[in-house]
Amino acid sequence: MLRLSLHRLLSVSPRGGGSCIMQSVRGVQTPPKLQGKVALVTASTDGIGLAIAQKLAQDGARVLISSRKQQNVDKAVRELKEQGLDVEGTVCHVGRSEDRERLVNTAVQKFGGVDILVSNAAVNPFFGNILDSTDEVWDKILDINVKAAFLLVKLVVPKMQERGGGSIVIVSSVAGFTPFPALGPYSVSKTALLGLSKALAPELSPLNIRVNCLAPGLIRTKFSSALWQNKSSLDQLTTALGISRIGEPEECAGVVSFLCSPEASYITGETVVVAGGGHSRL
Repeated sequence: MLRLSLHRLLSVSPRGGGSCIMQSVRGVQTPPKLQGKVALVTASTDGIGLAIAQKLAQDGARVLISSRKQQNVDKAVRELKEQGLDVEGTVCHVGRSEDRERLVNTAVQKFGGVDILVSNAAVNPFFGNILDSTDEVWDKILDINVKAAFLLVKLVVPKMQERGGGSIVIVSSVAGFTPFPALGPYSVSKTALLGLSKALAPELSPLNIRVNCLAPGLIRTKFSSALWQNKSSLDQLTTALGISRIGEPEECAGVVSFLCSPEASYITGETVVVAGGGHSRL
């Protein structure tokens, strides 16, 4: 029986750092799967976004990270560069058109183009009964979580065309399938992102641009801390999971790197759920 052996010449733990990983197939070295690619990752100085940026860079991509605050960008860039990764950073508030344009232009200026977009930015200014939510809450959530994601896609598509195609991953949530308690407007915005990915995929396929979606479940981040910091609440949430524990950001990152790689060249319009077996169907 033919046995195909893959091993890493440089191993990197899920939480650890490390420069680009060279692989070996039957003793023949092959370049990292994202070598030569340029990636933009929004909201990528902490949590899932930072883990994704780190993984893409470990797999060979040159990565532009971004956040609303300069000090957060500087800290993340410094940490990743100390790991030998090829990253740069810029401030970007995705709700501002000038910031979105600067993000894309910075990638072109520093790295020569754009091959990968990971749209990860989201806000949630409301917690409570959905009927108590205001116009302002809905405007902010939909502007940042949905409209900004779409407008950023519009900006990167011409840049991807110039390079012969690309890959887009939109970060949604299992809340898009089953709304989280007291997070109604946020959950609705995540459902919209599932639809946005489905709508974009067939239109961009002729341009050799794939569009997929990531739907994380309960992941240990600052953004979701209200759901897991209380032990009794965490225990209640995790008992409903097939894998009865909270997830880690790194467990989302590998999925995104796969979706952006040639290994996923026949996958578009799909949503990959990383939720420990939680309910994930509309």
